[in-house]
Formats: sequence, structure tokens, C-alpha cells
Amino acid sequence: MSVSLLAATDTVIAAGPVLGSVGLSGLTLATGLVLLLGLRGSDRVKLNRDKAGGIGIVWGTLAVAAGNLWGDVVKGISEVPTSLIQGSGLGNIGLGGVALALTIITFFPGWKRLIWPALLGISAGVIYGQAGGIWGIGVGLVLKLADIVGAL
Repeated sequence: MSVSLLAATDTVIAAGPVLGSVGLSGLTLATGLVLLLGLRGSDRVKLNRDKAGGIGIVWGTLAVAAGNLWGDVVKGISEVPTSLIQGSGLGNIGLGGVALALTIITFFPGWKRLIWPALLGISAGVIYGQAGGIWGIGVGLVLKLADIVGAL
């Protein structure tokens, strides 16, 4: 685990005065439930393509940072589109190219079923953390927000 992930995990696990001890796994669970309920058609959570993709990215990022079973699940989800993009025979695409492709595939088509942008967003959240560069900014932002929520 990188230093930034360790720092975020340590800070989020600290008990805050409002939410108590949420933990990174608790935030991951809550984000996953919001995504699942939105995909199932909750009257409280209204999703469109962009929200499904965005929540998927956040959930994928949090799950990788939480590790354990969460990390294994999202890494498994991300392997399929990643291997399809990298194994397409188009040359050395690299993880930055995979991150760019996943972002485009998540947000540009007019998806009829929201499960696809959600799954592609989860994959993108995993790949962003691995790709580094500008993609790491989003990962840092999500972890910083998790740090803030953990301090509540």
C-alpha cells in the first residue's frame, strides 16, 4: 500500500465526533450501497449515466484503498475491460491509455442500461490509481474526501 493510502486509511479510521469510527471499509460499503440502490431504481437515488459512472469511479477507488475483499472484487471487475483494451492488438496502450479509453467508454455512449457505465466506472477507478499521472489526481481527491468524512 502506498504512503497516501496508508495516511488516508489511518485518518479515516480515527473516530470523529459526528459519525464515529466509519473506516475506509465503511465508506466503501456506503458508496456501494448507494450505487446498488440507484441501479435498482430507488426513489431516493436517481442515477443517470454520468452519476452511475462517477459513483462507480469513487467506489472503485475507495475499494482499492480499503483492500481485503473490497480490493479483490473491484480488481476482478477491472480486469475484463482492461484486458480487452490492452489485448486488442493495437500496440502498447499503457495504463494511461486504458484509463483514457475507460473514461470515454463510460461517459460518451448513450447507455440504455446504467449497469454498464457503473461497471466501467468501477474499472476506471481501479485503473486511475494504477496509471498515475493526471489520473492520480482523482484518486487523491477521493481519498482526501474520505479523510474529511472520517474526521466528521
